[in-house]
Amino acid sequence: MATMTSFFQQQQSKAAQKKEQADTQHQPWTIEDVSAQEHTVAVLRKTLTSTNVSMLSDQHACEPLTRLQLPHMLFYGPPGTGKTSTILALARQLFGPENFRSRVLELNASDERGISIVREKIKNFARQTPRAQAVAADGTVYPCPPYKIIILDEADSMTQDAQAALRRIMELYARITRFCLVCNYVTRIIEPLASRCSKFRFKPLDPTSTSARLAHIASAESVPVTPATVDALISTSQGDLRRAITYLQSASRLALASTPPTSITPRDVQEIAGVVPDAVIEGFAAALGVERVGGSGDGMDVDEEVDEKGEFKAKGFDGVRAKGREIIREGYSASQIISQLHDYVIMHPTLSARQKSRSALVFAEADKALCDGADEELWILEVGLRIHRAMSSP
Repeated sequence: MATMTSFFQQQQSKAAQKKEQADTQHQPWTIEDVSAQEHTVAVLRKTLTSTNVSMLSDQHACEPLTRLQLPHMLFYGPPGTGKTSTILALARQLFGPENFRSRVLELNASDERGISIVREKIKNFARQTPRAQAVAADGTVYPCPPYKIIILDEADSMTQDAQAALRRIMELYARITRFCLVCNYVTRIIEPLASRCSKFRFKPLDPTSTSARLAHIASAESVPVTPATVDALISTSQGDLRRAITYLQSASRLALASTPPTSITPRDVQEIAGVVPDAVIEGFAAALGVERVGGSGDGMDVDEEVDEKGEFKAKGFDGVRAKGREIIREGYSASQIISQLHDYVIMHPTLSARQKSRSALVFAEADKALCDGADEELWILEVGLRIHRAMSSP
């Protein structure tokens, strides 16, 4: 039993190492490689340039200036926008590979967030005098300013006491240590701590930047992707590049595992992402009386009826109930169905504002009910019938 347990642990550790290598392989190596964060990159580029100028000037005259080039920093924004990758790329450009380990301390504050970590591990590293600059093996000259960098990832998970204790350390050792706090929610950082940092907001990646980065990664990994697949990755990741890369990696493995190997389709990406396929949402909306907008044509069958004028006619109660049950039995989440149906109805080009507003109220009530633990099938039926009624009225 112990041998089998050890075997499975080894297999899990190998799989975790492979996933970590795949996740970090395409991270930006320099700040120039960071996508869609032009303002932050421009400011940090000036920091690198000014540091280089200071190091080339008289060392004693420019030493105070060199120390003040990089302030304490606070990176905040949605997940997967490049916050941690940016500060790591900056640190690599400042110190080089030989000095990186001795000059940079990276802590995940969600795991190590107590006040004891601040008083012991962080304080001990912050008070150490930076070691002498080591010469790079390839002869490259790095700025290597006379301070260290402490990176606190997910700093919004730190306790209030830990953040309060961090204030004094930032002040005492500002001459030889810089802090970079990385968080998703800047409001969870106490104001005295945030006021000591220069704030950099990381915005969600726009579709153009995400598409270019995914195309580059797919080309580097020899993974054939179509524009429709890239669009599916962008829509399901919602500006989170890390999530999009993970979906691409999983879809690639799924396609290669089949016999014979197949290409990645948008439906594969949606299944991996846990979202309801577009064809299913379009079919359900058609059953409720919402006209199709260039449907996919590969979803579940819907018997659409046309009246004597040739216009689309929605089904009645029995049709809506049958369609709702069919979707629920496919195993899709009711919350996900309502979320995607909401986007489909609100963005529909031919529905009137009155129809959209009535539908929005229905979606809001259903979302509240599901959050309170209501029955999913009953509320899918409720939403379907009320949307059907809203579509029938002018």
